[in-house]
Amino acid sequence: MELPFSHEAFLDVFGAYNAALWPAAAVLWLATAWLAFTWIRRGRLDGRVLFVLLAVHWAWSGVVYHGIYFRAINPAAALFGAAFVVQTVLFTWLALVSRGQVVGGPRLRTVLGGLLVFYGLVYPLLGFAFGLRYPRLPLFAVPCPTTLVTAGWLLASASVPRVVNLVPLLWAVIGSSAAFALGIRADLALVVAGALLAIDTLAPSALGARPRSE
Repeated sequence: MELPFSHEAFLDVFGAYNAALWPAAAVLWLATAWLAFTWIRRGRLDGRVLFVLLAVHWAWSGVVYHGIYFRAINPAAALFGAAFVVQTVLFTWLALVSRGQVVGGPRLRTVLGGLLVFYGLVYPLLGFAFGLRYPRLPLFAVPCPTTLVTAGWLLASASVPRVVNLVPLLWAVIGSSAAFALGIRADLALVVAGALLAIDTLAPSALGARPRSE
């Protein structure tokens, strides 16, 4: 895969991003962890709360990361940012119309979704484990961990139109291919997230019935 930037330039983008905006990343991590804890404790979430949080994630990654930082080394980032804004609009729409719940329980799709959310939350530690150094590594509130936690909650969500899977699926493909080219090993989980989103989009019954909205 031929990229218009080097591995070092890619890490430099994260260095600049983390140095300037680490408090925002920390706030989004805490909000996501709180929602995941609520999901585990109560066994369900109000879909409106979830989709508001996901809208914030996608808007931040699209406008701030892609639009301001990544675009400096990759002209395609403007297109990526636009796709993330489209996803933000979809999540905002779901937040406005949703009356459903995200339901926990011993369903295959809920277990798989929960594992992806958990992986997304521990994602900031994996770069250190794989030998990267702060601040030149992806932590949180950037596209790949955003896609991982999003994929997890979409798998477990009730009554979500399949079209909402498309942009996260597209980024799972892009992010995982770049993971091979750039050696960001934490992003290899996007292969699994993309495969699960593809199955959920094309043959959702293969993962079991979606949780029912209440």
